[in-house]
Amino acid sequence: MKFGMNLFLWTDDPTDAAHLPLYESLGKMGFDGVELPVMGQVDVHAYQGIGERLEAMGLDRTCVTACPSAADPISPDAAVRKAAVEHLHQVVDACAASGSRLLGGPLYAAIGEFSGAGPTSEEWKRSIDVMRDVADYAAQQDVTLALEFLNRFEIYLLNCAADTKRYVDEVGAPNVGVHYDTFHAHIEEKSPAAAIGSTGAAIRHVHVSENDRGTPGQGQVSWDETFDALAASGYDGWFTIEAFGGLVSSLAAATKIWRPMFASEQQLARDGLTFMKREWSKRAG
Repeated sequence: MKFGMNLFLWTDDPTDAAHLPLYESLGKMGFDGVELPVMGQVDVHAYQGIGERLEAMGLDRTCVTACPSAADPISPDAAVRKAAVEHLHQVVDACAASGSRLLGGPLYAAIGEFSGAGPTSEEWKRSIDVMRDVADYAAQQDVTLALEFLNRFEIYLLNCAADTKRYVDEVGAPNVGVHYDTFHAHIEEKSPAAAIGSTGAAIRHVHVSENDRGTPGQGQVSWDETFDALAASGYDGWFTIEAFGGLVSSLAAATKIWRPMFASEQQLARDGLTFMKREWSKRAG
C-alpha cells in the first residue's frame, strides 16, 4: 500500500520548481509519493525534470488528467476525437517521463460538457474506440489507465462504479482499470460496500476525498464501510488524498469552493495522512 497527495490542492502546474520545498515537506510528513496534475499544454520535458527531482527526494509519482472540450472522446466530430487521442497520447508521454506508471482521471469524456440527456450508445462506442487506442499507446510505456467515474454534475458518461467496470471490461485492455473516488461515490452510490465489492480487482486507484472536499475523516463519507470493502477486495494500490481549496482560482471556480474547508493545506495533508494510515492499519495489520 502507498499513500499519496494530489497536488491540485496547491497547483495545476506541478512542474514549477517553486513547489520543490512543498514536495520535500510532504515527503517528511510520510507520504510515499505525490500525484501530478497533467493539464493544459503538456510539456513532456518539464515532467521529466520534475520526475527526476521527486525521484531524488524518494517520492514516487502518479498522474491525473481531464479532457478539455476541444479534445472530447465522445464528440460526434471525428476531428475532435482525433484531437482527444493526440492529447491523451501527450499526457501519457508526460506521465511516463515523470516516472509515473499510473494515469487516473475521467479520460473517457470531456469534463463539464453536457448534452442535456444521458449517454447514448454512439457516445459510448466513440469513447471506447478512443480509449482502446490510448490504452495500447500507454501499454507501450508501461502506464496503467485508471478511469474515474464522476458525479452527474461534472460529467455524464460514467457516474458509478458498475458502469465504469462495464466500460473497462468492454475496452478489454489489461492496463485499464477503475479509479474509485470517495467524493463521487458518496454522491452516486447507494452502498460503497456494494460498489467496491462488485468492482473488485478492477479498482486500480483510489482517491480519498471527503464529501466537502476538505480533510478526509472529518465529514460524512462512509469511511468504515469503504475501507472494509477495499480490504476485503484485496486492494493494494494507492490511497491518494484529493482535496481542493482556494490557492488555484481556476480550480476553486470549477470545484465551487467558496468558503474555507480546513485550517491550512499543510494541516489537511498531515491529518489526512494520519487518518488513512490509521484506518488502513486496522484492516491490514
